Amino acid sequence: MTKLTASTSTHRLLQNGLTVYSSGNMEPRAVVKEKFFIVIRGKSRKGFCRGCIGRVETETQCGELTGLLYCGGSNALNPKSGGTVRKEDTYSLTRHQAQLLLFVSSVSKRLELLCNPQLFSAICELSQDDLVVVKHKKGHLPGMVKNLMQIGRKEHKDDLHMLGFEVEFVDSDQNLSSKKPPPLPLFSAADVVQVVPSYSVPLGLHWKDGQSGGLNRKAVTRINSMPNIGSRARQTRENLTEQSTGQGQSPSASHVPLEVGSLVEVVSNSGVTVYGVIRWLGVPAGKTNEWAGIELDYDVSGCSDGKYGSQQYFTCKASRALFVPVTKCSPDSRFSCSSSGRGTSKPRDTLLVPLYEDPEEYAPPIPESEALSLLVGKMKGIQGHINSCYLDVTLISLFSSSVTLDNICQTPADTERPIMCTFREIINRLRRQGFVPAQSVMNFRQQLGCDTFRTEEKDPEEFITVLFQKVLRMGPLIKLRSGQDTCQGAYTFQIFLEKGQMGQMPSVQQLLDTSCLSGDLKFEEVPSCLMVQMPRFGNKYKMFSHIIPSTELDITDLLYNSPRECFLCGHLAEFECLQCLPDRKMQPGRIKPFCSTCNTQVHSHPSRQAHSPRALPAPAASDTPVHRHTMQLFAVLCIQTSHYVSFLKYGPDPHSWLFFDCMADRHGDDQHGYNIPEIRACPELGDFLSQPEEDMARSHPSQTPELVRRLLCDSYMFLYQNPATPLSRSNHEEPFN
Repeated sequence: MTKLTASTSTHRLLQNGLTVYSSGNMEPRAVVKEKFFIVIRGKSRKGFCRGCIGRVETETQCGELTGLLYCGGSNALNPKSGGTVRKEDTYSLTRHQAQLLLFVSSVSKRLELLCNPQLFSAICELSQDDLVVVKHKKGHLPGMVKNLMQIGRKEHKDDLHMLGFEVEFVDSDQNLSSKKPPPLPLFSAADVVQVVPSYSVPLGLHWKDGQSGGLNRKAVTRINSMPNIGSRARQTRENLTEQSTGQGQSPSASHVPLEVGSLVEVVSNSGVTVYGVIRWLGVPAGKTNEWAGIELDYDVSGCSDGKYGSQQYFTCKASRALFVPVTKCSPDSRFSCSSSGRGTSKPRDTLLVPLYEDPEEYAPPIPESEALSLLVGKMKGIQGHINSCYLDVTLISLFSSSVTLDNICQTPADTERPIMCTFREIINRLRRQGFVPAQSVMNFRQQLGCDTFRTEEKDPEEFITVLFQKVLRMGPLIKLRSGQDTCQGAYTFQIFLEKGQMGQMPSVQQLLDTSCLSGDLKFEEVPSCLMVQMPRFGNKYKMFSHIIPSTELDITDLLYNSPRECFLCGHLAEFECLQCLPDRKMQPGRIKPFCSTCNTQVHSHPSRQAHSPRALPAPAASDTPVHRHTMQLFAVLCIQTSHYVSFLKYGPDPHSWLFFDCMADRHGDDQHGYNIPEIRACPELGDFLSQPEEDMARSHPSQTPELVRRLLCDSYMFLYQNPATPLSRSNHEEPFN
């Protein structure tokens, strides 16, 4: 890719397919008022699918848009007719926004970026010399935006360039690198994880050209903070200018004056550090010394929206405003430097966690309307540490949004049992803040009573048993009966069967039915929560290369001593036949209960005369139709190599799916760094699961989106719930006194 200067002729720009903007605000002027959009929901329709970007040509009276489709990647420039799409299934974009999103090749990452409107807005307003933090193979690195790059050749009037950012990194001494790589690395909008205003760079940080850079132009917000620029900020800019021209002495970092707009950090009494921007300085009512009003980077329980006492000093999002004496504030050490302009250390390798004071009151499950804004992004979910993935994915899957297990969390905390208090703190923090640091989980692991839980790899089913037995003190979640034997309890259901009993790509429903019939097992009652473990053993063995998720699990025919209807005529069933299960002439994979008449007729066929149908327990006769008992899928745990991840259903909408990885990225090295958890919106999974199981079985996994393919290939445990009967201690005898 060739880098061209801003003075390059238009002909050269088109010929080389690359344009550089290197002045002020980087958004080019729109020549003609155009309407662009991105499809955010709905099934694929006449060319348009979720995540596609288009340009409106016409809009019908019935609310449908017809337009051109820009695919992204190598075909980004040359649009094709996209057909029609409902306007309500789209989100309007400016031309600049559309070009930025086109350079984001992953459809799911485009939609994730839209789920963070404050960050996306800041990215769209980036200007030259703005400081950003970008995702890099070496971790999250700070750097300076140098150019906005147009990628591709524009040969027709409808062609649309993609846009990316050239970023120059700040080196370990926190000066811009003296050796400029040819060319500078190019990043998409999805690679930018934080935006920092240029005027907020602390004193003592000098750019390589000796200038303070970008201080007299409009600043961009730091994700969602808009510092007020008043006389105090102008004075700060004058001080910076004096330093850059050699007129004035740069004070040491410990004596840097703090002004409105300064990036600062505050350390709590418990040692937790929070970060934010000073929005107000002064003496509040009832105080005698100077205080600072800070807009924090995170929601913190107990903070306000800019109000202190009865006075509104500034305005920000609720739970973001912190008021402290100015002596408690220090320059943000993530960008702080010594008086010589040279950095004192590399970017911090300690975790930057929000301050959290856990109130005792109950925190409800995260509602569907708030899940995306609270959970999606980096440093979201539960942070992984030392082989904790099995525990992290289990906790977030069971307790983030599921209502079935919520009754457990509503019971009063047992203050005599520290482990229950620690557990409650983790769940409340997850539901209120959307993030749980590794130290909180490590405290919980240390209290589980076995050293191996702190350091060694485990499987989720082992932790689930300990969680419900020792921590929650609950009896088995499911009760199974084998033949006429007494009832046995279990916390999870393990699929056991012979590979020859199933096809190459079975569904969870087929696996459960076959396993129960083969082992002569029945459920004593409808469970509130059913966790079905697939026929595989960690990362070492799996019986099936792909498994189709069943979004709804029908267990009517798996209940002991419960009325069932004949598979053929619908009358009361009296027999069932295991050998008929794979019969290709009668819906293979379905359990086949029969009434007496149909049982005789079916087994009179020569191919079935050797079958051995079993008589069912005779329930009381009834003229009412048999009620179907179903359970809903709400999470899937997956394993690839030796690492667990999970998919979470956060609401009733079919597309309300999230993907969670507690160790998606890492900051720093193995000795001094920390893992970065990430939650991604995964609506494409909803599109796939909305198909009939027969269509899903015919789909080739290699042709499905990345996360859908991962679920099909790596599924380890499927979690189902029965919302009609929430789990409670009263329904399960406690095994401990």
